[in-house]
Amino acid sequence: MKLLSTSKACEPQKACNTKVSYTLIAALLGLIVLLMSGCSSAVNETPKTEGSQTEQVKPIELLVSTAPSLKGSLEEIKGLYTAKNAQVKLVYNYGPSGSLQNQIEQGAAADIFISQGKPQMDALEQKGLIKQGTRINLLGDELVLVVNKNNTRIKSFEDLTSEEVKKIGIGEAESVPAAKTTKETLETLKLWDELQPKFVIGKDLMQIMTYVETENAEAGFVWDTIAITSDKVRIVAPAPANSHKPVTLPAAVVASSKNGDEASKFLEYLQSDEAMKIFEKNGFIRGE
Repeated sequence: MKLLSTSKACEPQKACNTKVSYTLIAALLGLIVLLMSGCSSAVNETPKTEGSQTEQVKPIELLVSTAPSLKGSLEEIKGLYTAKNAQVKLVYNYGPSGSLQNQIEQGAAADIFISQGKPQMDALEQKGLIKQGTRINLLGDELVLVVNKNNTRIKSFEDLTSEEVKKIGIGEAESVPAAKTTKETLETLKLWDELQPKFVIGKDLMQIMTYVETENAEAGFVWDTIAITSDKVRIVAPAPANSHKPVTLPAAVVASSKNGDEASKFLEYLQSDEAMKIFEKNGFIRGE
């Protein structure tokens, strides 16, 4: 009887211990679930790096509308400038100055305009299309008479009147500044009226160079900086002193530019000694 009594007395205690054990197990399971959940979140969360917190900065694109005579110089300058200013991307739009002027007047995008002639820049300035206070006389150039390198008959401007000379390349009057300078020169030399029937018109100076290189014209008028780029032509003579107005290449920031500050900085660099050495190497002179 005592044993039976003792056994019954222990039953409530066992139930109590069992209840406590279940409670502990439940608590431990809950803790494990919480820990696993926390670890899972830590694994799935993409670590934040300095690069992901800050958006990558896109380079500032500067569009420079410029005369073809500057191509050799500007391509070399691009490498030097962007090496020091990685935030800037230079893009060049080459074309006859008159055509570039028309593009800007019609709303085409451009940050800087470098003209081969003064009248084109004057026209944009009068219409308020260039940024006030940014215009400079960047460079100077020279008009020259060129012939095919195998042509030994033409030795002066006056030789163009010979019957052997059938065709003379000259730029389109409305868009090529060299055409106006050519006319001034030939009028000063009293040759314009006589030579006019021989003219073949080129849309730009590179086309005139092609006429002469391929002997589709016996002679042509181009800038010195264009002529020296070809080994297929020979410079006969520069336009005589005081036969025409000085050839100036003005440059300015376009009024509609969205990158005015960077454009002004690049324009300032183009006037530096480093840039001028490149321009002078390609036949230009410093502007006044």
